[in-house]
Amino acid sequence: MTLKKSILFIVLILFIDQISKIYIKTHFVIGEELKVLSWFRIYFVENDGMAWGTKLSDFISFISDRTAKLSLTIFRIVAIFGIGYWLYDAVKKQQSPVLIWAIVFIFAGALGNILDSVFYGVLFNDSFGQVASFLPPEGGYDTLLHGKVVDMLYFPIWKGYLPEWLPFYGGQYFTFFEPVFNVADVAISTGFGLLIFFNKKAFSKD
Repeated sequence: MTLKKSILFIVLILFIDQISKIYIKTHFVIGEELKVLSWFRIYFVENDGMAWGTKLSDFISFISDRTAKLSLTIFRIVAIFGIGYWLYDAVKKQQSPVLIWAIVFIFAGALGNILDSVFYGVLFNDSFGQVASFLPPEGGYDTLLHGKVVDMLYFPIWKGYLPEWLPFYGGQYFTFFEPVFNVADVAISTGFGLLIFFNKKAFSKD
């Protein structure tokens, strides 16, 4: 794959990701849900931290949530430059197409969520009890680098009480699949999935 083709796919993924987020942000209130199918719903939430809603401050107790958020956003920005160079180097050396596709998905997904973290705080007002506006006159809900990631894809495929005989979780109410995510998360997961399941092809020297 050429670098030009890689960039085109990255732009396409970013476009779909950002259009879906902007639509949700400007048409839904936090917690609003639209049932598409019994096992698929559009459910608007915002993620202020890392994967699964965790925060850096959950692990480093002596820093505030805002400092943790800022540190995480800066780390993501630095990381995206590293991933970008990895993609450039892989294309230049004509490495495995599987590897290049994986990096394309990871880069596009990471950049998609970075855009939320960096800019959404100043581009939108908050979504609590109201539908957010783009570039509101009163300003955004936070400062640059403190934006929240918009999530909306929810697949509660099964809900119910687990059998009593299961260790640790027996008898508890359980939802599969619980996390709410976005197109960028799907891209990142796809990229890592390619690296895991096609590891030999991805890093083949042929």
